[in-house]
Amino acid sequence: MVDGYNPAGIWAPNGRSFQQGVIQGDGQVVHVTGQVAWDADSNVVGVGDAETQLEKAFDNVRVILEAVGGRLDDIVSQTIYFVDRDDLPAIQHVRSRHFPAETAPVSILIQAAGLVIPELVVEVVPIAVVPHDRFQQPA
Repeated sequence: MVDGYNPAGIWAPNGRSFQQGVIQGDGQVVHVTGQVAWDADSNVVGVGDAETQLEKAFDNVRVILEAVGGRLDDIVSQTIYFVDRDDLPAIQHVRSRHFPAETAPVSILIQAAGLVIPELVVEVVPIAVVPHDRFQQPA
């Protein structure tokens, strides 16, 4: 679980799914490559739909973390790249489903001119800390 905080005296997240700071706990740090809405055969899921694409990207992240004993709530930091500013409400909605505001990771949103192929509209790059008691070497 994320040990986050939001100190007084700076701007507040106002219920959005991120923290101003996260204290990295004891565990194995796992850096995950950028995940997009590709299925196991590299087909795009949800062409043009940021909500569906971010859900698929988080599904991919979940599989990667589970391979080492991790979970989505082990994510301490995430960078999300998106193409269309109009997709921000959908992105916020998906983040809030996976990360309650009280325990959410720190988060960076970056608007990009495009991603690796035109059909992709969102990409997530997470860093997780998997506690030692759950961590396992990947098969």
